[in-house]
Amino acid sequence: MTYLSILDLANNKFSGKISPTLGSLYKLEVLHLRNNNFIDELPSTLRNGTRLRMLDVGGNKLTCNIPTWIGTHLTSLTVNSLRRNEFDGVMPSTICRLANIHVLDLSRNIISGRISRYLNNITALVQKNSSIEYGQDSEYKTLGLLNGIDLSGNKLFGPIPQEFSALRGLVFLNLSRNHLTGNIISNIGQMEMLECLDLSRNQLSGKIPNILVHRNFLGVLDLSYNNLTGKIPLGTQLQSFNSSMYAGNSQLCGKPLMECPKDISNSYVTDHGKGNIFEEDDRFIIRDFYICMVFGFITGFWVVVITLFLKHSWRHSYFNFWNNVSNWMYVTTTIYMIRFKRKFQT
Repeated sequence: MTYLSILDLANNKFSGKISPTLGSLYKLEVLHLRNNNFIDELPSTLRNGTRLRMLDVGGNKLTCNIPTWIGTHLTSLTVNSLRRNEFDGVMPSTICRLANIHVLDLSRNIISGRISRYLNNITALVQKNSSIEYGQDSEYKTLGLLNGIDLSGNKLFGPIPQEFSALRGLVFLNLSRNHLTGNIISNIGQMEMLECLDLSRNQLSGKIPNILVHRNFLGVLDLSYNNLTGKIPLGTQLQSFNSSMYAGNSQLCGKPLMECPKDISNSYVTDHGKGNIFEEDDRFIIRDFYICMVFGFITGFWVVVITLFLKHSWRHSYFNFWNNVSNWMYVTTTIYMIRFKRKFQT
């Protein structure tokens, strides 16, 4: 069947290895093998399918690393779904060479390492008004997954690359259930088409960027179970989400969560995470210090004066002591002056 362009074997019970003979279908444009029981790795013969626009092998038991040749040979791909398999290793940087990709779904595998910072090479996701025709019966059209990246449910670590902000055509981004650290990128507001953002169940820290308040098209937001801190920025957008979307962040407060304590909401507002609450404590310490110092000085002074006034023997000893000190200083100074004059004359 050398003229076959669409092969859909999805949602069956096929098992065993994917046949390497699929690589001989040079005119194949759509290959759906999702939701079967295929095992082992993707056959390397599939690199011959240079016309492939959609590759969907999700929901199988495929293993080994994600092949690097996907990014170097299948350059016509617009949909690449390897979700719900057992792919391991790091995410190959060659994936970022798929300039025409609209849906990149590598979710629910065992992929580790850092997220590649070259994702901004995907031209189709950089352009705001890029679109794709999925076909009448396509699962992606049904789900409304137009332009997006799903890397959820893996073992990715490290920070979210700042280069994500260049993907202005991105509609959905799911990085949940990984081990990502660092802050939510501050320039995430540049992703103007973003409608769905899921960063839940990571180890992200810092504050929620204020720029998210102005993302009016954001329909889904999940930041739960991270280490986010501070007050949720005020704006109808972020307050419209259910409180469960912020759950699991013990240092996060503000609507729709519990209101921040007054000392946090009113004073804890500087950029460096230090507020007037500490300055107020310092003022209390300084004031108490001066009060104690003055009181101590007055008490000590009058105790000495009254004692000398009432006790004749103490008063006599006191003035006699200072008289002796004065005499000693006078004699010592006179001796040194005489010695100095003699040396000078000599």
